[in-house]
Amino acid sequence: MVLNTCECGPIRPPSEAFSLLVRVVRNCPWNRCRFCFSYRDTEFSLRPVEDIKREIDTFREVYNSILILSQSEEFKGNLRGAVLSVMRNPPSRTFYNVGLWMSHGAKTAFLQDADAIIMRTPELVEVLKYLRSELPTIERVTSYGRSLTASHKTIEELQQIHQAGLDRLHIGLESGSDAVLKMMNKGVTAAKHIEGGRKVMASGIALSEYVLLGLGGQALWREHALETARVLNAINPDFIRIRTLAIYPGIAMCEDVERGDFLRQTDEAMVEELRLLVENLDCTSTLASDHIGNLLQDVQGKLPDDKEKMLAVIAQFQSMTPVERFHFRAGRRAGIYTSLYEMQDINKKAMVDDIINRLSHGTGEIDDATVYEMRLRYH
Repeated sequence: MVLNTCECGPIRPPSEAFSLLVRVVRNCPWNRCRFCFSYRDTEFSLRPVEDIKREIDTFREVYNSILILSQSEEFKGNLRGAVLSVMRNPPSRTFYNVGLWMSHGAKTAFLQDADAIIMRTPELVEVLKYLRSELPTIERVTSYGRSLTASHKTIEELQQIHQAGLDRLHIGLESGSDAVLKMMNKGVTAAKHIEGGRKVMASGIALSEYVLLGLGGQALWREHALETARVLNAINPDFIRIRTLAIYPGIAMCEDVERGDFLRQTDEAMVEELRLLVENLDCTSTLASDHIGNLLQDVQGKLPDDKEKMLAVIAQFQSMTPVERFHFRAGRRAGIYTSLYEMQDINKKAMVDDIINRLSHGTGEIDDATVYEMRLRYH
């Protein structure tokens, strides 16, 4: 049985939870965003194409070894049973990676780390073609990328990358406000966001743009929402993915908070920020709230058809009493509620009431900082 261990980066999008993780670059070429912790204290490097191809060979060998195992006397053709057996006691992280991928049909792959398209176009094309040829069950390949990197590629280059096998690109827009982008040291302007995003869309690669609620703080929240809507309207990406700012210990932003230069938005304020963003979106994107850190995951749908439905969810939250809003926030941050409608579930409501009672030592009152700390558990 193959025991080679392939490299694996630290993160991938939630939508790629069951994708084969193929590391083509190490870490982030920028790595100076003040809100980010993913690649802290690391150096960026390009991986040699031959190293990547050798790892693809290893993935193929592991895949085949699990197929053979499934035909053994123990499993008698039960592929799922063989996969789960390997995942319960994997000989290496590579076996777990391949097993997880196989457990959901071995259909998708994700190129790590933060900016796969920074590779020289001919080399990325070579890797993509090799991945597709050696692992033919793959139907979709995605990666992270930066707007600035995409803006430096020609549309023809991006088309070559798409034709070689890259189906979707995930880009951290974060904000469309130049003031917010500068404050967060994002290393890109709104104009470059638009240029890079439009090139990706023109190439045929599907585009997911990520928006970070709360990134403007209390001072720039309105500009953050309005300018982000403007930039997204100019790009009209396939997907707009909502994320919520969480200030983890050790990131550069902590210094801004300690000095008082950045005042964090409350949950209620970020809901208003989300309302302003959604109201001003004039595009045909699919808006997704696919992260546990978001307060209102019900705010999602296809624009413009579902805009009123999304605004109705926001209005429902804002029309609740302060006590009801606090109860939902506590339940959401505790991982009990996923939807406003679940507040009607008597059992879940009782669980949340119990948590509030315990954390408040029977007073029923928990300060905002405690609820915020609950959210920091979810990266």
